[in-house]
Amino acid sequence: MAEPGGGRPVTVSDVQQLVRRKDEVEAQIKACYELLEGQKGVGMHEPLVDAEGFPRSDIDVYQVRTARHNIICLQNDHKALMKQVEEALHKLHTREKEKHAKDEAEALAEAMSQKQNLPQAFAKVNAVTPGSPASVSGLQVDDEIVEFGSVNANNFQNLQNIAMVVQHSEGRPLSVTVIRGGRRVHVGLTPKRWAGKGLLGCNIVPLQR
Repeated sequence: MAEPGGGRPVTVSDVQQLVRRKDEVEAQIKACYELLEGQKGVGMHEPLVDAEGFPRSDIDVYQVRTARHNIICLQNDHKALMKQVEEALHKLHTREKEKHAKDEAEALAEAMSQKQNLPQAFAKVNAVTPGSPASVSGLQVDDEIVEFGSVNANNFQNLQNIAMVVQHSEGRPLSVTVIRGGRRVHVGLTPKRWAGKGLLGCNIVPLQR
């Protein structure tokens, strides 16, 4: 019997097909045993000749011989199918494990690659007041700032740099780029007067590297 699927990987439908064939063989074996039972209950080993060595006249000897032969052949087929089912399930399980490990490795590699490609952050948002310009723009707590207008990791010295940009940009949208959950996010922030203190309504702290 050929291996399921030939040279291609074993699939769930291959296993289901093997199981169906196994069930069919089991049904055929059962039918053969029922035939033997119908012939005066002769099994696989009862003699088919009488005391004088002649074929028994109370049973269909040809039918019994055929049924016995079929049972032996079918049992061999059944044994081979059971082995194939076991091997196919093992291959399927192994491939699922390999696929899972590969997917995990690829996800990890992608995450690492993204992390390496992300620009360096120089400050972090540690508070955002609801209803403030910062809150309206979508800035969130724990956002790591990589660009705040013209300020970036290369020219950032202290928070005064950010304060200067904010003062000079009152009423005008500022381009702010942050890292959020391992991804780069762009935010349009317009510094302006509002009900609370300052022009932003958020607290920014330098990142300790």
